[in-house]
Amino acid sequence: MSAQVTFILGGAASGKSSYAEHICLTSGKDRVYLATSQILDHEMRVKVDKHVVQRGNDWTTYEEGFDLSPILNSLNTSQICLLDCATMWLTNHLLAENNLDTEQRNLLASIASCKADLVVVSNEVGLGIVPDNALSRKFREAQGRFNIALAAQANCVVQVIAGLPLVLKGQLP
Repeated sequence: MSAQVTFILGGAASGKSSYAEHICLTSGKDRVYLATSQILDHEMRVKVDKHVVQRGNDWTTYEEGFDLSPILNSLNTSQICLLDCATMWLTNHLLAENNLDTEQRNLLASIASCKADLVVVSNEVGLGIVPDNALSRKFREAQGRFNIALAAQANCVVQVIAGLPLVLKGQLP
């Protein structure tokens, strides 16, 4: 397992990315940002641009929506990597109709072997109503199972609600 895996979980617009960035900023390590979202429309472009401005220029940024292993395997102990976010990564694979179990196993193995500290951000999607369509229900179920696997592998699990962190497992780095 990497030196430290911190898993940040929260609802949409809960402050989880800002909190994850704060952990990276205060680590004293070289910061790497691993962006998983695909920019497919203007709304996503605006959201990504906002995140770029928010975190500043002192990051090495990689944009990869599918195969994160080569990037994670290239990192070293002097770095901290913010993987933002597991939800978008899973969405990419679901919509591409890839085998989710295989893809998740591969990513979890890469996380386990990564030499850098990792901060992984993910959405908690199971607190709302049952979605009205099969694809959304499939996604909610897959994200819930993936979050469980990420939390089991992490040293520290933090839920962010209204910008406030609540430690669920371990201690903050």
